[in-house]
Amino acid sequence: MTAKGYWICRVQVHDDEGYAEYVAAANPVYSAHGGTPIVRGGQYEGVEGSSRPRNVVIEFPSYRAALDCYNSPEYVAARAIRQRVAEADIVVVEGPESS
Repeated sequence: MTAKGYWICRVQVHDDEGYAEYVAAANPVYSAHGGTPIVRGGQYEGVEGSSRPRNVVIEFPSYRAALDCYNSPEYVAARAIRQRVAEADIVVVEGPESS
């Protein structure tokens, strides 16, 4: 059994148009690595600690796939767009082993 990998992202967007450009560049990269957004925006409440208004969780088939996506040349290019238009905290975590 392999544990899935997840990106957990907290984002503060400063330029909506620029962020749309990032999303257009990043979505094909997630897909190429087997990634599926399972949370993208939506209602939230910061109940403890700091928060940001956009929260995203992307599920990958494995922890390795999640890291490979983040470090891929294609995502590095997309990330450069995001870094110009938003601030983000992103962690890559390994989920429990699935049966």
